Amino acid sequence: MLSRAACSASRRLVPAVASPGSRQKHSLPDLPYDYNALEPHINTEIMKLHHSKHHAAYVSNLNVTEEKYQEALHKRDVTAQIALQPALKFNGGGHINHSIFWTNLSPKGGGEPKGELLEAIKRDFGSFAAFQEKLTTVSAGVQGSGWGWLGFNKERGRLQIAACPNQDPLEGTTGLIPLLGIDVWEHAYYLQYKNVRPDYLKAIWKVINWENVSERYMACKK
Repeated sequence: MLSRAACSASRRLVPAVASPGSRQKHSLPDLPYDYNALEPHINTEIMKLHHSKHHAAYVSNLNVTEEKYQEALHKRDVTAQIALQPALKFNGGGHINHSIFWTNLSPKGGGEPKGELLEAIKRDFGSFAAFQEKLTTVSAGVQGSGWGWLGFNKERGRLQIAACPNQDPLEGTTGLIPLLGIDVWEHAYYLQYKNVRPDYLKAIWKVINWENVSERYMACKK
């Protein structure tokens, strides 16, 4: 189970590894399954490119940007610090979002959640079917690239659906704690589903790891 500390960590970048210098570098997390494990719903080629190329690029660019940012801080170069903010947000967000996304998926996923998460979904959306339809609609409606999210509103103690553009992280953008993210960048589905995003969204429900989403919910609502 995710502890409260783990819940907090899940909303930040994945743990870094030590570097030869004083600064720690972020690392690409391993997938908790093989690249072909989500077939036929998400094919092997997509998973391999998505993880080993796209997510890896966010990690690499984040490390480079942080190096430059630390140098700008050392020099007290405020102009450079401001100029680096978009790259920090984009690459840092890409790293955060994908690190959650991989754990939200499972070859043993699909179906419906159980227990307190299911009861919360029924309370806040009326039914699981209504929730599924709403998150699908919000995700399908993202203009260009971005994410559809199920988040937890800590202040209200309720579940909430939101969309974020590009790689904007959910918590930093809306204040919601991320529980379930659906990547609707074209690199997440185009090789298999072409430009038909709704077909990808229909398929991804069959590999949602409700155990992981439930653990995140139970940890973050305490």
